[in-house]
Amino acid sequence: MQCGTMVAELLQFIIAGLKSGAVYALVALGFTIVFGATGAINFAQGEFYMLGGMTGVLLTTWGVPLPLAVVGAVMLTAVIGAAFELVAVRPIASGDPLRIIMVTIGGSVVLRQAALHLFGPDERALRPFTAGPSLRLLGAAVERQTLWVWAITAMAVVVLAVVYRQTMFGKAMRATSIRRDAARLVGIDASAMVTASFGLAAALGALGGLVVAPLTQTAFYVGSGMGVKGFAAAILGGLGNPVAAVGGGLILGLLESLTAGYLDPLYKDAVALVVLLGVLFLRPQGLLGGRGTEKV
Repeated sequence: MQCGTMVAELLQFIIAGLKSGAVYALVALGFTIVFGATGAINFAQGEFYMLGGMTGVLLTTWGVPLPLAVVGAVMLTAVIGAAFELVAVRPIASGDPLRIIMVTIGGSVVLRQAALHLFGPDERALRPFTAGPSLRLLGAAVERQTLWVWAITAMAVVVLAVVYRQTMFGKAMRATSIRRDAARLVGIDASAMVTASFGLAAALGALGGLVVAPLTQTAFYVGSGMGVKGFAAAILGGLGNPVAAVGGGLILGLLESLTAGYLDPLYKDAVALVVLLGVLFLRPQGLLGGRGTEKV
């Protein structure tokens, strides 16, 4: 009996870790996409996660059906991400990547304060995508929204892979990320691809904020913490490698959940920082390696 309880408890921690890890993976993918296109880190990525959730909540309060609110929030956040690149990043794009990093840090503050004035300081929750009690799996509870988190993350990864490998647009983005000058020589508008990368990264962040909002609620301040965790996940897997970013997110989620369950919940938020520092000191290329990590 005790052994069964321990197995159920471990499975519950694994489920919770994979749920968080899937969201970290979406945010980490955004970091990876922008890094590949610019060679710099977009520290406003966490704010796009926040904007997705908050915009979705706002649209539903206006009476917009939930599916349309989700699509609308993702599209609106993508537009904001592209506009952010055009207004803030494009003017200094040819300079030192460190300048881009500083601009994205400043941009994250601006977006957070704008969200405070627009949405207010209160926490808000999006209603679950599917109503009903939790499901049971070998004694562990699986919330229905958790299934949506996994399904939408998997779908986003598959769609992203298809777009990058099977479409001209995706191939143009890949070419720009590999060598921008060569991409220009074959007629690719590299500047447009960089703008598209910011929009796509913002959309992925927004998707993460939307699928998790029914579980954890959302507020104007949630972006900064998620930004740190998404960045840690990208570094853990290997910055510049999308597949590794997904793996890094899942690993980080599991580490957090097991730490909270078997050590102390107070240590949970410190795991991302410990992982980030440990990887940077011991294995800067990440667990799975990464293309272009020398640019960090």
